[in-house]
Amino acid sequence: MKLLEMNHVKKSFGEHSVLSDISLSVEEGEVVAIIGPSGSGKSTLLRCATLLETMDEGTLAYCGESATVNESGKTKYVPKSKLHELKGNFGLVFQNFNLFPHYSVIKNVTDAPIHVKKMDAKEAVEAGRKLLKKVGLEDKENSYPWQLSGGQQQRVAIARALAMNPKMLFFDEPTSALDPEITAGILKLMRQLANEKMTMIIVTHEIEFARNVADRVIFMADGVIVEEGTPQEVIDNPKSERTKAFLQIIENG
Repeated sequence: MKLLEMNHVKKSFGEHSVLSDISLSVEEGEVVAIIGPSGSGKSTLLRCATLLETMDEGTLAYCGESATVNESGKTKYVPKSKLHELKGNFGLVFQNFNLFPHYSVIKNVTDAPIHVKKMDAKEAVEAGRKLLKKVGLEDKENSYPWQLSGGQQQRVAIARALAMNPKMLFFDEPTSALDPEITAGILKLMRQLANEKMTMIIVTHEIEFARNVADRVIFMADGVIVEEGTPQEVIDNPKSERTKAFLQIIENG
């Protein structure tokens, strides 16, 4: 089953075209890594996929349900109430964590299930504790974000996204604000989620992680998908000169 479908997406900011006719679909259980140079449109694509940014043109659907009204030309979205419902299909993990600073760790994780999903508070806390154990933070439930390292904050952010029981998770450069040692722990946790068949769409600069964990790699440059395929095809045997040049720069550090 396709959990995400985006067709002929275009997005400009003023005169600057950021996405030019991009189509992307993601199957249930699939891990898709999106790589490419800065300014290639990766994060904008993710923001359009998660309704943080509106598309100028194109269609968007989650789990077979449309978030857009199929009209030629400019994108029109379904009513807000329907969009709100569709948002329940996915979770989003940002590069800068976006935790509520005045909430404890457990409150950060349980707030949305209680207020958005109307989950019983006791039940939510129980589920939240299980998730904190899963991400290795069972002893931090009463801490506040400012008392945690960057890596711990990112673990809380992942637990918070999982607390809503989404069908898929989007990650926008989840390790770019972390140092290499802490990055390894976050990537290990994401690898664990991949092993559990969590559907994930990951914008990342961690090429080795994309090679080892992704089912499919998409290379973007200048607002278009230049190349996509298995990690072996795109990372190990790229066809496009643009992809080859990018990977060479990354490899040479």
